[in-house]
Amino acid sequence: MFNFGTHLKEIRLSKNLTQKQLAINIGAGENGVQNYELGRRKPTYDMLIVLADYFDVSIDYLVGRTDNPDINKSKNNKNKLNDLPV
Repeated sequence: MFNFGTHLKEIRLSKNLTQKQLAINIGAGENGVQNYELGRRKPTYDMLIVLADYFDVSIDYLVGRTDNPDINKSKNNKNKLNDLPV
């Protein structure tokens, strides 16, 4: 079964960041990042967006719906949204 906390930790470590550095960079508390990684808390929708944007990956990748970090990234979808009829 997918473990968000473990996945977040792997992404963080792949960028050579400490929990404190990540927390500062995303405007969260160090305890919050620690709680996500330990599975004590789940991030809010807004925090998922912040994390996805910070790591430049899709939310689907963050939550384990895909192994491809580029699928459904918000930057790719902005152009599609602009093409929709009003």
